[in-house]
Amino acid sequence: MSDRILGAVCVVVAACMAWAAQDYVPAFSYEPVGPRAFPRLLAALMAIGGAWLVLKPSLVGNPLQGTPVKLIGLSAATVFVYALLFQVLGFPLATAVMAVPVGTSFGGNWKQSLVGGIGLGLGFYLLFDKLLDVVLPTGILSFIFGGR
Repeated sequence: MSDRILGAVCVVVAACMAWAAQDYVPAFSYEPVGPRAFPRLLAALMAIGGAWLVLKPSLVGNPLQGTPVKLIGLSAATVFVYALLFQVLGFPLATAVMAVPVGTSFGGNWKQSLVGGIGLGLGFYLLFDKLLDVVLPTGILSFIFGGR
């Protein structure tokens, strides 16, 4: 049942994405596809996946049996807190802090998860901010990363 609910939500979100992409019009036409193509493509893929989840044959018995619902809930709550602390702590530190409960949810110990989170936060910060020129918040570590 939860798969069907998720599928229905995906179809609705895909329809909203496609509707929101209607207004994506470039100031001048620099390529034949335009900026609407990417969100529309994502919306189409999401709608197809969501429709498959709604229409697929159901499992017999309890569909949640064997599903680690508590760990999934902990991971979802951690990502929610991550989003709340993202600006304050900054990307590298928030990512390192987020990786500890998520990593332990997937079977790692807290030391492995912390080291992995620090590597993930620093690695992705350097990749996006320095190489790809995507500005990420540095938060309370702005004195180290250059203050944004």
